[in-house]
Amino acid sequence: MSEFAGQTVLVSGATRGIGRAIAGKFLQAGAEVIGIYAGNTDAAASFAEEFKEYSSQLSLLRCDITKEAEVGGLFAMIEEKFQRLDVLVNNAGIRKDALLALMQSEQWQQVIDTNLTGTFYMAKQAVLLMLQHKYGRIINITSPVASLGFPGQANYAASKAGQIALTKTLAKEVAKKKITVNCVSPGFIATDFINDLGKEQLTAYKKLVPMNRFGTAEEVADAVLFLAGHRAAYITGTVLDVSGGL
Repeated sequence: MSEFAGQTVLVSGATRGIGRAIAGKFLQAGAEVIGIYAGNTDAAASFAEEFKEYSSQLSLLRCDITKEAEVGGLFAMIEEKFQRLDVLVNNAGIRKDALLALMQSEQWQQVIDTNLTGTFYMAKQAVLLMLQHKYGRIINITSPVASLGFPGQANYAASKAGQIALTKTLAKEVAKKKITVNCVSPGFIATDFINDLGKEQLTAYKKLVPMNRFGTAEEVADAVLFLAGHRAAYITGTVLDVSGGL
């Protein structure tokens, strides 16, 4: 039996990129997976098709994590149908790059709303459900840009730094209840999240990575599953870099 058999796992941004790899690995490890997505129905259908052999373990749901009422409704459904939540992976995130002096207020707010406020809404509801069973794992997907800072990503960097601060604070609040809260911090990962970057920019970024390559979504997923497992029971409030030494 897998370590995650009988566990309920919620993954946001579950149908593309890193989230797709995370949700897929949890399915393969025996978990009951609730994957949520913002609105890309084609990606959701593709995910369901790829993992159709696990259809009895998979629930794909549309949810806007920037809306507190929608998140509340999602967790009401989880509590009614599954009675518990063992693992939450806050993976959903967006980029709206622009130099700060030229950044529109909408670009700032949309990134903060999704990456940081969405994490808050999800984590708050997850903690309330996990406290009932005095067990849980919350894993927030952040980024090295939180501390490094890249030109054109003030909004993204601020949102990711906020996630780390939230993680460290929440970890202290719930540690006595056997709930751990950690971050996984992927560096440059070969997914469609970076497809809009130009070839010259991608080449320059690759040169920054000591391993001289971009990571894979599966490598990030492996780190997430480790922190979600029993072997990581004494790890909380930390940030695990998966960045090739960036």
